[in-house]
Amino acid sequence: MKKNDMLDMLNDIRKSHQNQMLKIENLLEGKNVSHPTEVDKFACRSGQLLYPNQEEFSNILGLQLFEKLDIQHTLWHEEYSKIHAIFFKEKKGLFSKMFGKKLDSLELDKAKMYYKEMLSASENFYHVLDIALRRISALSDAKFKD
Repeated sequence: MKKNDMLDMLNDIRKSHQNQMLKIENLLEGKNVSHPTEVDKFACRSGQLLYPNQEEFSNILGLQLFEKLDIQHTLWHEEYSKIHAIFFKEKKGLFSKMFGKKLDSLELDKAKMYYKEMLSASENFYHVLDIALRRISALSDAKFKD
């Protein structure tokens, strides 16, 4: 993979993650989200870019930095799974399935608390992404495959 391709991919991971955070903010504001974020870290857009290219990223970034990226991505998904469970849990009964279920204030407060944890996880993920971007930018083009 070329240097610019790797930089573009990391920037796409950041943009995708930012879009996922916007979706969650919309949920908290009571807006409908038609395509919720995937709970599985491998299925989300960031995971689809990061994990198939794991070997190349590990070789260029070093295993330790790649593992930090993976850990932060995983922690974010763990926090997100709590919010996903509140908003998208299986609805019981015919009327709930037909008309949906409004969250009660306790559930919404819990989701907002989890969101605060997600913000922290996001900042940590962005921090590691920034380190990865700086490291790749500093490397000579000769380190990359054509």
